[in-house]
Amino acid sequence: MSSTGTTDHEATGPRGARHERDAADRLLRAATRSGAHLIAEAASLVQGWAVLADPIAGAVYSTPAAAAADGVHAAAAPREHPHCTQRPAAGAVLVLAAAPTVPPGHACHVATTTAALLEVRGQRAAELRGEQMRLHTTLIRLLLAGHTAAVTETLGANRLTHVTVYRLSGVDLPTAHEVLWRAVRPSLAPYAGACTLMGRRDGELVVAELHRGGDDGRILRLVSRLSERQHLLAGMAGPLPLAEMPTAHSDAAAARHSATPDRRVVPADAVGASRLTPLLPIAPYARWAESVLRPLSPVHQHLLLVWLRTGSKPRAAAALGLSAGTVRARIRDLARLLGADLEDATVRAHLLLALRAPAPAHGDDSDSSNTRSRSGSSPPGPPGPARLESLPDGLLDTEAVRTWAIGLVGGLEPHLRIALACWLRHHARTAPAAAELHVHRTTLAGWLTQCAEHLARNLADATVRAEIHLALTATRTGPDDPAALPRRGGRTYRRL
Repeated sequence: MSSTGTTDHEATGPRGARHERDAADRLLRAATRSGAHLIAEAASLVQGWAVLADPIAGAVYSTPAAAAADGVHAAAAPREHPHCTQRPAAGAVLVLAAAPTVPPGHACHVATTTAALLEVRGQRAAELRGEQMRLHTTLIRLLLAGHTAAVTETLGANRLTHVTVYRLSGVDLPTAHEVLWRAVRPSLAPYAGACTLMGRRDGELVVAELHRGGDDGRILRLVSRLSERQHLLAGMAGPLPLAEMPTAHSDAAAARHSATPDRRVVPADAVGASRLTPLLPIAPYARWAESVLRPLSPVHQHLLLVWLRTGSKPRAAAALGLSAGTVRARIRDLARLLGADLEDATVRAHLLLALRAPAPAHGDDSDSSNTRSRSGSSPPGPPGPARLESLPDGLLDTEAVRTWAIGLVGGLEPHLRIALACWLRHHARTAPAAAELHVHRTTLAGWLTQCAEHLARNLADATVRAEIHLALTATRTGPDDPAALPRRGGRTYRRL
């Protein structure tokens, strides 16, 4: 007897009805245990494989595990897998591949029942989600306040020593939060040596992954997929020790300000990753930076670094969790401490260069001995404290640096170079720069677009602007003076 001939009989006869009730009972019992057990029972009933595929997380549950890739591919391209039975379930897709001997009606019944039970489990989880989300947000606030021991005790995870932080911003964060929550399936019980906390605060989504020092990249992959699908921008910082959670939190915000639609997730260690600093002579560079930064504590240095990376005091305040007035007052105090005008674009570029410098190699007197041998006399007495207004000789005036600078800003037409230099001196503010150049703001905006295309750089990134400012300085043959802007009557200009 063929399977086709028995399908209708089994679907309508007493034996078929009893068989379907038995299958439903088995699925119900499995659903009371966990989603994984439910998927495993469904695979057993169809004598094949079953996968619950999420568009962000990939395979949420899979039986057997080897079928995960096939299930995700079938959910993404159902027409290419006509032999699979698919049902939407709890924001994901249930994919069943039954054995050839299993009647199609039975496979459809198992798929429909499993999807319905997944929906029930999803609704129950949604009822508890609000309370769980509030608890997660509270634990993140405790970590930021320095109550590390209280959080690890609550989690029962004293062996979790490090944290990786993601800060995401976008238009529809509530939806993004729910999607990521469903994909991560966070639990307050550590799973596989890690525990993920996530919560919305101050108009952004914060994700903190607690682990034992090794980040397996799972959360990064989920955040990357979410950012692409939900059009979010994200910054990432870590892994750092749990006690440094506030530092990771502010670094992630600074990194997010460098994110673009082409690069939606930016690690903090890539923000301001300079192509210039590897070209500088290490020993004099490190000694100059140490001398410049000597009056500053590590906390001061971190505040300045976040400010310079984000490009504005309000953004730095948001990243650091402080008020804008507090950040302004602290930067004024640090300017007095450094004896420098931190509103000057050159000083800011030099300060960022100093903050990027490697630690000095104490006891290395090779440079000083080389200086004595070249000059033929002993060097003068101990030098005074280094200044931010100027760099020591031999730091930027090397052949390697000049080659780098020409490669970056070489070829700019005179009017574009003058306009770009003026705009950078005004800290990327278009209105005052246009007023000094005596051109319309729209004209200047168009020139800046041409500069960005020529340089192939993101001019919205404050660290990129600082590096371009240094490159313009290194290649300057005359004053990039707005008065020298080529003109031809009125407010037009003449190409040279």
